[in-house]
Amino acid sequence: MYTKIGMVAMLALGMTLAGCGYGSHNGNGNVNGNWTATLISPPGGTPVFAFSTMVTQGSGGTLTFTNFTFTTAGTCFATGPFSETGSVSLSGNYNGNVTGSFATTISTMFPVATNNTLALMGTVNGNTIAGTWTLTGDTGCSGSGTFTATRT
Repeated sequence: MYTKIGMVAMLALGMTLAGCGYGSHNGNGNVNGNWTATLISPPGGTPVFAFSTMVTQGSGGTLTFTNFTFTTAGTCFATGPFSETGSVSLSGNYNGNVTGSFATTISTMFPVATNNTLALMGTVNGNTIAGTWTLTGDTGCSGSGTFTATRT
């Protein structure tokens, strides 16, 4: 009798927790997935750069980027290879809605002294990251603006 009641109680608890987001997260609670970003520059909000990548969040909030591709690169990022590093600090609820801070750096790996470096700092809010970017590097490769990235 107690065994059946215990099993029914455990089953009900498991179903309740699964409904709250425990158990199978299906990628929720992190920034894993395919992302596209558009970087704009004032005045006028002109798109300057755009890229797509697959992001995998590791332990400690480190990010790994695969299949990183500039879809709009200009002369500052016309050719690779590129180095991409990043991190996030997230919090969230049990429905997978994450919020937190985001930082990443994309650099050229030219065999010269000056590489072009694109730094993004922003805030994660669910499937969107928004913030500011700064470009430093070679002559003609400097600027700043805002960006929006969306998980697709």
